[in-house]
Order: sequence, then C-alpha cells, then structure tokens
Amino acid sequence: MTSAHQRLGERIRDFRVSRVGRRPWPAKAPGDRAIVLTCSDYLAIAEHPAIADAMIASLRSAEGGAPMPGPCLPDDHPQILLGAEFARHMGARAGVLCPSGWAANTGLLQVVAGPDVPVYLDVLAHMSLWEGARTAGAELAYFRHNDLAHLRRRIEVGGSGVIVADAVYGTDGSVAPLPGLVEIAEEHGCLLVVDESHSLGTYGERGEGLVSALGLTGRVDFRTASLAKALPGRAGLIACDRPGFADYFVHTALPAVFSSTLLPHDIAGLAAALRVVRDENRRRDRLRAVTRRLRDGLTDLGYRLVESDTPIIALEKGSEAGATLLRDALVTRGIYSAALFPPTASAGRTLVRLSAHAGLSDGDVRRILSVFAQLRDPVETPPRAGRTGRSARHNAGRS
Repeated sequence: MTSAHQRLGERIRDFRVSRVGRRPWPAKAPGDRAIVLTCSDYLAIAEHPAIADAMIASLRSAEGGAPMPGPCLPDDHPQILLGAEFARHMGARAGVLCPSGWAANTGLLQVVAGPDVPVYLDVLAHMSLWEGARTAGAELAYFRHNDLAHLRRRIEVGGSGVIVADAVYGTDGSVAPLPGLVEIAEEHGCLLVVDESHSLGTYGERGEGLVSALGLTGRVDFRTASLAKALPGRAGLIACDRPGFADYFVHTALPAVFSSTLLPHDIAGLAAALRVVRDENRRRDRLRAVTRRLRDGLTDLGYRLVESDTPIIALEKGSEAGATLLRDALVTRGIYSAALFPPTASAGRTLVRLSAHAGLSDGDVRRILSVFAQLRDPVETPPRAGRTGRSARHNAGRS
C-alpha cells in the first residue's frame, strides 16, 4: 500500500513536471528603471506619506496591546469604528473588517448559504467565494461568465439562493452586468453578493465602488472587498444593510470566530488610506487617462485585449508558450507583467495581464507601447479594423 508520504511526494513531483517552462512570474527581480505592472495599487498610494505617518505614529504609541479574539471587541474598538466608516463611505449601514479578503468571502458564504440555500456563482468568481460556498455545504451551480440568461435558467431549476459575482474580475478585467444581476436577484428572491475588491477606490465620485457608481446602493445585499488593492492594506471588508448582521457574523463565521483582531498600525494605515482615496480624486482621473492610453495604444498595435475599460488589461495569447515568451521578453526590456494559466485563468485560456496605475508617467506609457510595438507578433496578434479593447458600458458610473 502506498503511504501518505509517498503520495505527497508524487503530487509534488507531478506539480514540478507540469510547471516546467510555465513560471507565472519572472525569476528576475525588478531594477530601479523597471515599470512594474503586476500589482493592484491602482491609485499608487502604497507609499503615500499620510499612510506611512499614520502607521508609524501607531507603532510608536503606547496604545494597542495584544490582538484580541474577533468576537470580543467592544463597540468603541478602532476596528469596529473603522468598519462602520467604510460602510458609510460605501453608502451601507454596517461594515465588518476581517483579517483578509479571503476570510471575508469564505466567512460570508458560510453564514448566508447552506444545504438548503444553493449558490449560483459566475464561473470566474474569486476562488474564495467558491470555497466559502463549499464550506457551507451548499449546492453549487456555476453560470457562464456574465451570462444572465444562463443564470436565469439555473435559478429556475434550483430555486432561490445566493448569486455571487465580482464587480471587476481580477483575472481579465471584465466587468459584471450588475444591473441585470440585481434585477434577477430581486425577481427570484435571491441574495446578491458582489466582490468589489478591484472596484473599491477606483469607481465612484470618491471611490465608493462600482455598485455605488451605478446607483445600485441598497439593492445589493452584500459587498465584500480585499483591502489590499486600491487600498494598500491587509484586511477584508463586508458591507451590508441588514440589521444585526455584523454581530451575527463575528459570532458564527469561522474565519471571524477563530481569528484575532487587526493590528493597531494596520487599522491606522487603513483609516489613513480611506481618507486619501476619498480626498485625492486626481488619482482616479490619472488612472482613467493612463488606462485609456494603454488600451487604445495596444489595440492600435493589433493586440487582442479582453473587452473592458478597467485598469486590468488582459492580452489574449494563443498558447501558454506564447504568454510566457511575451512575459519574459517584456522583462528583458524592464517591463513586468503577469502570465496567467489555468487554474488562475479559466480552462483553455492564457493571458498576459497588465495592471495600470496612477503612478505611470506619460514617458512610462510611451515606453510600454514602444516595447509592445517591438514585440508585436503579426501571426498571433493580427491587426483588426476596429477597437474592441474598450467598453463605454460603465463609463457613466465612473467619477
């Protein structure tokens, strides 16, 4: 009989064999002149002095002490107060801070779904949402990406449940049809969960997120977010309007019950970051301008882009080898991107992803487009007559 030790060794060996020539990230570290397009600091505030100063002041103060168990926090604890502040920012009645976006999503699905409440997930929904639904013991039914008709058919068979989608999908930058999802949820009495990890801070007049930007506040039951994207921290968020939910969540969701509070300096940094996001609208303006120039330029060069208008710019490649070659060729020219393969990308799909940010200068944009012009592959990326890398569908909701 094969032992557990042997089976683990076989899995590790099979993994290493499958990954030969398939590194999702380059081995070379960025240099001083590198242009890094692999992180989600969309507003370029990770090194903002106001955030750094707030964290340093917290670390130097005598306040704080050891982390406490999540369910034991008093109403005036800084973590509770900051959760409420995030909720007000998003136009919600209640907000709960969690150790991470993963904990927020898995914990939420654990307490809103179950064996008697099915979950309908967009096939590209973040894996944490899938994991939470599985942990809840719910019946899972996926629907094709952004396919509202397919979702309707699923619900007609399975009945009322929880609909789950990302506002902006981190893999390829595509945007969920939120008005249609809201209509279906209301029509069938479903709960609607929307992950705003990649839209909080970048959409809305003051960065309130896509739900708010589209005027859907109050019609989406739960909004979640990883506060490690446009807000450069280490936490997760759940925002909702349901009375009593915050107390129910922290006493029943396993990631809340068995996790400690955020550290004081993390809370201080997130509070400062929220103020920066609200007050420095010029960063959103710059982000939109940079994104538009990159998308238009790459499309004009003949690259196949996933249709979107978000800062996540995904180039379709015909093979894993093609994605890796392009990624590595960019690295040799000082530009860092991400090559995505299954399971990060959906089955049968490979992408090279660029994450635009407000810190890119006009010279950076020209340099990026110049490099892509040098690397253009006329066989794999034939020029097209029209531009399909842009979408005006949600422009009205942008700040």
